[in-house]
Amino acid sequence: MSLNLSSQERLNLISNLGTMLGAGIPILDAVDSALKEAKGNPKKILEKLREDLKEGKTIAESFENSPDAFDPITVSLIKAAEESGTLDTTLKDLVISFKKEMEFSDKVKAALAYPGLVVVVFLGVLLLVLGYVIPRIAVVFSRLNVSLPLPTQVLIFFSNLLLQYTIYVAGAAILVIILAVYLYNTRRKELINFFYSFPLLSGLALEIDFARFTHSLSLLLGAGIPITESLELCRFVVNRRDVETLIKNCKVAVDAGKKLSDGFAEDKKHLIPETMMRITEAGEKSGTLEKSMQELSDYFETRVANALKNFTTLLEPILLVIIGIFVGGLMLSIVSPIYQLIGQIKGR
Repeated sequence: MSLNLSSQERLNLISNLGTMLGAGIPILDAVDSALKEAKGNPKKILEKLREDLKEGKTIAESFENSPDAFDPITVSLIKAAEESGTLDTTLKDLVISFKKEMEFSDKVKAALAYPGLVVVVFLGVLLLVLGYVIPRIAVVFSRLNVSLPLPTQVLIFFSNLLLQYTIYVAGAAILVIILAVYLYNTRRKELINFFYSFPLLSGLALEIDFARFTHSLSLLLGAGIPITESLELCRFVVNRRDVETLIKNCKVAVDAGKKLSDGFAEDKKHLIPETMMRITEAGEKSGTLEKSMQELSDYFETRVANALKNFTTLLEPILLVIIGIFVGGLMLSIVSPIYQLIGQIKGR
């Protein structure tokens, strides 16, 4: 059974090993030392690593058996480092990469946190209105025999549905959550691609994929891994299918003796921006493709950060307007019959 690690657990594990190896501590002693402080899945992975090392296996071979904890790029980088004798340096580079990746992910999560919070608060208010406010008002209206407008009737219907079939509604909600978690774990890429198909997210998703692709390619090339193998590994870090197809086509072009920029030039969907094309060409001409990829990674990460900031700035007022309309509609559905009742009393 493959063990999973959180981003922080993976960072701590690699950081501890890299620090101790850099200090000249033998790998088995480093693992034993890390085991003393480890708990949960990190401890299990380290215990398996110690057993594998005693059997003569490499760190990469051991980590390869935990694909949920260590992605193919991490395993390939460690494998190349073990073969070249630069394991301590590579582990330190991986720590920097993991930190950068976590910071990048935190920016994306932070951008989505506010909209998510607003939606949760709105759902909470809606449940409060349907479960507490509407039932009490409905009793008053039924006793006074007031003719109710359609929106009020709809609210009362859903309120009765929620109260009379609470167990079934709660069960349905739990099933939806379980299904969503299942789909996210088993069909994550398809689910992400569905959300990325929306106009507001499509361009942002493309630049996120390019940022991950160029960063990963820079790391792999810097470790001395051939470009064809690097491109094969890079397709696992992107989410959009068209970007993955583009990377596959670039690998085919490079296998045929062409340059990476030639593969980019064959992009029929015109996903590759002109800046990316020119910097790649310059890197190939000067023999510094690894450095060019890192420059592109920094460029795309900056663009994503700015886009996220603009996205949240635009989304906040839109959400407030939408939720304001819904809340206003709820209040109007409640107040409207009361005004009708007052009008009837005055008429008498």
